This record gives sequence, structure tokens and C-alpha cells, in this order.
Amino acid sequence: MIKIPKIKFPNVLKSQIFWTLILGFFFFALTGFLVGILVSNFSGEEIRFYFNKLKTEIFGPQKIIEKEVKVIEKKIEYRPQTSQEERIIEIVKEVSPAVVSIIVSKDLPIIEEYWISPFEEFFGEPLPFEFKIPQYRQKGIQKKEIGGGSGFIVSEDGLVLTNKHVVLDKEADYTVLTLDGKKFPARVLARDPVQDLAILKIEMERLVNQQGEFFQKPFAVVKLGDSDHLQIGQTVIAIGNALGEFRNTVSVGVISGLGRSIVASGGGMVEVLEDVIQTDAAINKGNSGGPLLNLRGEVIGVNTATVLGAQNIGFAIPINLAKKAIGDTKKFGKIIYPFLGVKYRLISETLAKERNLPVNYGALVEEVVPNSAAAKAGIKAQDIILEIDQQKISLENSLAKIIQKYSPQDQITLKIQREKKEIFLQATLGERSE
Repeated sequence: MIKIPKIKFPNVLKSQIFWTLILGFFFFALTGFLVGILVSNFSGEEIRFYFNKLKTEIFGPQKIIEKEVKVIEKKIEYRPQTSQEERIIEIVKEVSPAVVSIIVSKDLPIIEEYWISPFEEFFGEPLPFEFKIPQYRQKGIQKKEIGGGSGFIVSEDGLVLTNKHVVLDKEADYTVLTLDGKKFPARVLARDPVQDLAILKIEMERLVNQQGEFFQKPFAVVKLGDSDHLQIGQTVIAIGNALGEFRNTVSVGVISGLGRSIVASGGGMVEVLEDVIQTDAAINKGNSGGPLLNLRGEVIGVNTATVLGAQNIGFAIPINLAKKAIGDTKKFGKIIYPFLGVKYRLISETLAKERNLPVNYGALVEEVVPNSAAAKAGIKAQDIILEIDQQKISLENSLAKIIQKYSPQDQITLKIQREKKEIFLQATLGERSE
């Protein structure tokens, strides 16, 4: 018979581990109960307050150690006050009241269609068959909108700068529409004979003040910048009446080229524009005459042309050229230029080889205008104008660009290549205006 040994169990109630477990369980249960009461009756701030107070009583006050943070500011050359996006928004708000839409309208005949029978006078009525042909007759006239463009106000008394091709029709009527929807009849003061520019005039509103006195409210105007120190890659903003429908449309881009020469056509005219600004800011039909702005909110160009079939290749006339148009209009009532009186081609390496010319620079005279300064000075067709007052003529420094530095009645000295000889001629510049 197998004897099973007797197992002695320890007295659990006398064990220290047992009572430790019981007390721990009781403590956690009590803690959970109190936390539940706190969460249901106190806010988060109150709970944090009592918890920190309890922690201080148990562990004593805690010493807070603060680290000293040393901030080192880097000195930089330029620190913008606002972001580019904020600046663009500010400029648009600031300049838009001075940007206008130009509406071109004209009295056009109302044509009525009617039908006649060509055989009535031969067979009388009624005819044995029905045969009529259409005829047309005028039934009065009606004013219709035939075009539009953009412009901007350059003086508080209402001078508006725009493109010449926008206001080329001398029989049309022009209306200026401001941002707030007000319409002003406009008259054309001057059209630039060289640049695609024109000056309009609108009259200030007459209002009555609280004393019953009349006063004229000045127009909002743009700030004119300096276009002689532009940089490729510089951010620009274009504002205008896109497609003649969407007033004060804004587009943003950069200057993508400087000193361009283009042949522009529009409004029934074709012009060679030199030294223009190229930009990728979207310039649509109807934007013509609107401002091209820098991030200072200054006008640095007048939007004038785009390349058909291309994407975002637009051109603007530098504002420094337009300043002359504004100044001449204020002073003379028209825009005037010095006039030599030759039609020419600038000589390139290719042209010099094709024509077997003795030089590879200068202006090859193709035609001399009768009774002009050139004709009176003795310039002939096939002459090559090499220099004007020791200024060499080249593809970059054209004859037109040099002549524009002068005024009517100024005397100039021309260095001429005539066949194999170099000669010098004196000319007194004439005047060219519209």
C-alpha cells in the first residue's frame, strides 16, 4: 500500500504578499472610482489643477528649469514684407480702379430682307407659278459695338493711355468703362505715328457736396515705373479686358525677353515695333492697351500684341516710350517725332553676302521720301547709312532707335557708304505726326 505524503499548505491569511495584493486592488479600484467622479463633474482645467496640487503634496514642489534659447538673425540683402501672392493681390486691388475697358461702337445700317417676283410686271397677278427672289434694303441705322480693348488712366483729369490699333477708326465712337461700372464718353486726343499708342480723354464727374457746391471728382491713376532697367525672369502682372468680355482679367508671368523687334498687325494696320518687352503672362484679344506691372505696382509696359499659334508669347511697349506720348500730348496736343524720310533694311551678315555689299552693318536705303530731310540732304536709294553723329547703326542699334533720340529741327551728320566711297552729309530733321 502506497502512502501519500501529507502536504502542508501555508496560512494564506498570515502572508504579507496576500495583503499587499488586496491593498493594491483596493487602491486601484478607489482611484478608478474617483477619476470617474472627476471626469463627470469637473472640466479638464479643474482636473489638471487638482492633479498638480496632489502631486505637489506627495512629491513636493518641482523646480522648473528653463533653457535659454539664443536666436541668431541672419542678415540678408532683401527681406520682403509680404509673400509674393499677397503682394499680387494688393497690387490688383490698388491698380484695378485705374484700369478701364474701351468700347468701340459705330452707326451701322440696318439691312432688311424682302422678296419679289421678277415676272410680275410681265404676267401680272396672279402668276401661274410661285417664283420669288430675295432683295435687300436699308431700314435706318443702329449703333452697334464693333470692338473693344483696354487702357489705363494716367492723369487725375482723365487722360487714358491705350493702343493705337484699338482706336484706329476715326468714324467710330469710344466709351470708357471703369471698374465700378460707370461709362464715360471718350475722345481721341492723339495717335502715335511710330508706336502702337494713343491718348484718350474722358471728363471728370461733376458732383454736389453737402453745402450744395459743385466739385469734380479726380480719377484714380496708375504709377508709371522705369522700363530701362528690367530683368529677364522678373515677375509681371497683366490686367485687361480679356476677349472684350471679361473686364479686369488678371494674369501673372515673367519677362521672358527684352529688346525684341516684331511686325504687328491688327485693326487694319501693320507696324514694325522695336525694343518691345516679351512676357509669358497671358495677353488675350481685348487685353491690348492694358498695363504690364511690376511687383511695386508700377506700370512698366503697355500690352500690345501676341503671337498667333503660340502659347503665352506676348509683347508690351516699354513705358518709357509711352511717357513721351503722354508728355507730347499734354504739351503740343499731339505726338511728334523727328523724321528723316527713308525706307530701309538693316544689314545683317546674310544680307551683305546676298547683295555683295561692301559692309556688313548699317541701313540700306531702299526709298527716299520726296521733299523729306533725307531728300534735301542728298541721300539716294542704295546708299548705306553707317553712322549718325558717330553712332554706329546695327541690328541692335537701329536707325529708328537712334533717330528717336532727337527732336524735329535738330541737325545730324550722316556717314554714308556710296558704292566704294564713304561720304558725310548734313541733314535737318523734319517732323512726323499723325
